[in-house]
Amino acid sequence: MSSSNKAKAAKHAAHGGMDIGISDKDRAAIAKGLSHLLADTYTLYLTTHNFHWNVTGPMFNSLHNMFMTQYTELWNAVDPIAERIRSLGHVAPGSYAQFGELSSLPDAPAKPPKALEMVRILAEGHEAVARTARSLLPLVDEASDEPTTDVLVQRLTVHEQAAWMLRAMLEE
Repeated sequence: MSSSNKAKAAKHAAHGGMDIGISDKDRAAIAKGLSHLLADTYTLYLTTHNFHWNVTGPMFNSLHNMFMTQYTELWNAVDPIAERIRSLGHVAPGSYAQFGELSSLPDAPAKPPKALEMVRILAEGHEAVARTARSLLPLVDEASDEPTTDVLVQRLTVHEQAAWMLRAMLEE
């Protein structure tokens, strides 16, 4: 093996067998941030699904359907986030305990609140997830991690729109 090939092999081994053009340190930091985003997304998914099951009152049908649309979108979002973590060479969290530690959102209330309180909780949840996603943008930009930027922009678009729609329902 030539000395340049040996140097390349040593560099590759030093990166844990991975060299995608993002340093180990940046990949670890991005994966950590994405783990928080995954936990927030999963927690909001569970809360939204809980509210879908338990909403009552005169707005039942519209909220039941809106919550179903939202929890379905959230469910479909967790896999791309987790797979991006794996693509960066890290293990994606996947237990309730891990999500509880990593999430910035509170768990769903033990007793279902009134319908408009559900709407308020979900609006705040979407805003919190948007903040988590946005907080990662400087890091992924600095690391030139465009695939993660793409995931984050998609998530921001969804969460900001959902928060706006939910907040609109709270106006009198």
